[in-house]
Amino acid sequence: MLENIPSQSIMTELLGQPLYEIWQALCSAIDEKYDMERVWNTGGKNWAYEYKYRRGGKTLCSLYAKSNCVGFMIIFGKDERAKFEAIRDTLSSAICRQYDEAQIYHDGKWVMFKPTNTTEFADYMKLLAIKRKPNRK
Repeated sequence: MLENIPSQSIMTELLGQPLYEIWQALCSAIDEKYDMERVWNTGGKNWAYEYKYRRGGKTLCSLYAKSNCVGFMIIFGKDERAKFEAIRDTLSSAICRQYDEAQIYHDGKWVMFKPTNTTEFADYMKLLAIKRKPNRK
């Protein structure tokens, strides 16, 4: 857990105003559907910050920030990969390509998206619903 949570100005400076707006829009879209614990961390060796959505010890997704780049990661377990295949036809080709190219590890398929606009947010919400049903009306 991060001791000093980055301010809006730090995040804007890191990402740039357009990407910070994408970050904010994605957080708002997730917050609208999910009541989750939100945890800031360092971003490891590749990212400046990690912002994780968790509940009951399980991670829904994580957002990552570094200079002029936003990352949005969802990890799909075995059962969740089967659910992805069931809705594949409803998703954009770009989303499916990212999914297909993602690395599979012992704990699941780690899919990293790098949004630069909001056009894929509806698909992101479908992917999150695979992990957990929205718990906000």
